[in-house]
Amino acid sequence: MNDTPLWHNLSDKDCFSTLETQRHGLSQPSAQQRLQQTGPNCLPTPPKQGPITRLLRQFHNILIYIMLASAVVTAFLGHWVDCGVILGAVLVNVLIGFIQEGKAEAALESIRNMLTSHATVLRDGQRQEIDARHLVPGDVVLLSSGDKVPADLRLFQVHNLRIEEAALTGESLAVEKSIEPVADEAPLGDRYCMAYSGTLVVYGQARGLVVATGSQTELGKINSLLANVQVLSTPLLRQIDRFGRWLAVIILLLVAATFALGTFWRGNDAAEMFIMSVALTASAIPEGLPAIITIMLALGVQQMAKQRAIVRRLPAVETLGSVTVICTDKTGTLTRNEMTVQRVIVSESSYEVTGIGYLPMGNFVTHQQTVVPDQQPPLTDLCRAALICNDGRLFEQHQQWCVEGDPTEGALLTLARKGGLSPETEAQLWPRLDSIPFESEHRFMATLNGTKQVRRIFLKGAPERILELCSHQRTLCGQQILEPDYWRRMATDTAARGLRLLAIAEKSVTSDQDSLAFSDIESGDFTLLGLVGIIDPPREEAIQAVKECHTAGIQVKMITGDHAETARAIGAQLGIGQGKPVLTGAEISVMDDAKLRQVVMEVDVFARASPEHKLRLVEAMQACHQVVAMTGDGVNDAPALKRADVGIAMGHKGTEAAKEAADIVLVDDNFSTISNAVREGRAIYDNLKKSILFILPTNGGQAIIVIAAILFELALPLTPVQVLWVNMVTACTLALALAAEPIERGIMHRPPRPPSEPILTGFFIWRVVMVSLLMTLGSLGLFLWELHIGTSLEVARTMAVNVIVVGEMFYLFSSRYLVASVLNWQGLLGNRWVLICVGACTLLQVLYTYHPTLQQLFGSTALSGWAWLQIILAGSLTLLGSELEKWQLRRRKVSV
Repeated sequence: MNDTPLWHNLSDKDCFSTLETQRHGLSQPSAQQRLQQTGPNCLPTPPKQGPITRLLRQFHNILIYIMLASAVVTAFLGHWVDCGVILGAVLVNVLIGFIQEGKAEAALESIRNMLTSHATVLRDGQRQEIDARHLVPGDVVLLSSGDKVPADLRLFQVHNLRIEEAALTGESLAVEKSIEPVADEAPLGDRYCMAYSGTLVVYGQARGLVVATGSQTELGKINSLLANVQVLSTPLLRQIDRFGRWLAVIILLLVAATFALGTFWRGNDAAEMFIMSVALTASAIPEGLPAIITIMLALGVQQMAKQRAIVRRLPAVETLGSVTVICTDKTGTLTRNEMTVQRVIVSESSYEVTGIGYLPMGNFVTHQQTVVPDQQPPLTDLCRAALICNDGRLFEQHQQWCVEGDPTEGALLTLARKGGLSPETEAQLWPRLDSIPFESEHRFMATLNGTKQVRRIFLKGAPERILELCSHQRTLCGQQILEPDYWRRMATDTAARGLRLLAIAEKSVTSDQDSLAFSDIESGDFTLLGLVGIIDPPREEAIQAVKECHTAGIQVKMITGDHAETARAIGAQLGIGQGKPVLTGAEISVMDDAKLRQVVMEVDVFARASPEHKLRLVEAMQACHQVVAMTGDGVNDAPALKRADVGIAMGHKGTEAAKEAADIVLVDDNFSTISNAVREGRAIYDNLKKSILFILPTNGGQAIIVIAAILFELALPLTPVQVLWVNMVTACTLALALAAEPIERGIMHRPPRPPSEPILTGFFIWRVVMVSLLMTLGSLGLFLWELHIGTSLEVARTMAVNVIVVGEMFYLFSSRYLVASVLNWQGLLGNRWVLICVGACTLLQVLYTYHPTLQQLFGSTALSGWAWLQIILAGSLTLLGSELEKWQLRRRKVSV
């Protein structure tokens, strides 16, 4: 709303004045009146289509139309078994779509469930616990550790308040809150005086004024975004749709032209021509293609599950293989979501700290030399202070190191253990006597520790604040006068790497001091022990995965709610955006869509991005004809996940909203799983192309045979039922073999295919035509030859059917590789499913030829050994011709 005040830019007094309320809260009658005006504090439930409507909508698909047309043809011919099989495949496709669409609706529900059910408020000056649905603007809410924020609040009283906003902003650290207003253009993550609905209070207490409820909250805006996002069809479905429409038009024109020519030009009986047109229709429609696609995608789902990626929508399996851009969140996806100290600076040296996460294993390295911490007193003193001035707890659970408390303090505990210090031993040597907890207005934490003999104050906090309190610095020889310029220079250098800085200091006090007051800190005279640089480090496997994606021609873009410098530093470590500018959310906000489309492909790191920014970025890339995969784990990622061509959510640390909006969920939250899934998706598309190139020549060859018979007034070489037999046998046996074809070598060294590239390129159309003609030559030629030498029509037709099926068997081997030769051991025997399917098809053809029942159904008859030899020779034309063509392609170094 344009007239909505920018609450974060107003003082708390102005907020109370605008909402006409007091610090002791609303009166009960006033609250009831406002509730009638604003409505309950909940997210609206969008109207849902009934299950019957959703089920019927699944039939609106060109693949389903082709299958239904096939079912009508087979039913017309009385071929009820085929009709049942085709209708069964239709139902499988429809039910899968129906179930998956129902799951997608749960994304909105999961966001609504993020709202808390209770809230503690002041009403009539009294503390009350009410149903959070009854909150209204003007209410005063009380927050404490562990609470979920029930509405958008303007904070006016805080005490050590930290709120985890990762689900909204993507920032890994809990945010320290204050009451001071911020600039009106401040991004969501920098609005320190606000607490937003659905976020979690991890520490401290506060009071806040309700300024927005329900759909007016930031969470509600994301819900509206998600509800209004248009889900795009996948590249595969768009290509199949175009291919299906093109094929349907060709078939209809071909059938109509053949009927007209046969009836009006050749003068054939219209009823007879209708039956022949039915045979032509049956021969031209690839009944098995939709089922093959479904089976192939289902097999891909199984393979992806083995790679720890759960596919929620079947077409996403292939779509991931065609992506040109992967947009990824930083926190928890590219990084571990575990804070780590990577640099320690003392007065005379700096150390790089190895090891990542909370696992307390690592070394201290300076000038490429590993040092022993206990031989470096300043380093040991710093590690001890980091351990003692700490309220966190580091522990091992289920063979994994975990932190209880603030992640930054967990990083310091890990550092101390790497420095060889034991928390138990240090707690005995330096028992805590008193402490001053961290407060945002003071920007430090202090503890008083020691025994009757020696006592010290340990201090940690913001470097600029700690430097003000220090007069000396720790050295190898003891201490010396503080050199502020040195520390500021080192702090600037460390911050430029994207590391968050903390300073650590200490001060000795008299042995009779038992308590700690602010005056003890403000009096200064501390000795600076050093600086530590902390960051949420990138996953090692993510670095390799990004490199593999770049090799595969896929751009990787990082979109995060974190600060620009942190994002730049992490991006550099991952190999993302090196030498390129970082674009912030504030800069995105002032760009119109046209300008954003101009720059979006030139930038790889986007920082301080809100949900609206992420959605706009995905739409801008799609407008640049990119196939976009989006990864994320927060509710702020859900709209972009839903809009992307492939939405990928984190299964371990991801919110339910992100998972439900996504197409694929990574069980292990590992970015490297994506590159494995891309490889699987590319293999599926390869196998799909091979299957189409295998199936179409069968239909093309049969169609040419029927057309030739009509035009040249020949006896029909194939009856309609025989056509359906051939289609059923090849679809149910041979075509399935290519679904299990192993991944070809070098698949991740190819560039992504252009999104606009059709399934059948000019080269593939040529191959379909060529193989169809070879099949026609073998089948029709042998059929006419047999009639010429006086063989009966039944025998000639049986031989013609077998030539087509045997030709398909030979062509199946050639179809394993698009260009490479299969005339070798690996090509002929490398896929056991090809051998199994050829064996099954051979058995079916033997039954077709010799079984009395099938002879009666299909008009076939027994054949001699000489007939079979002729069939094999005629069928082998497809293998010889296609291998000769591939040899020419390799010789001319033509890529396809």
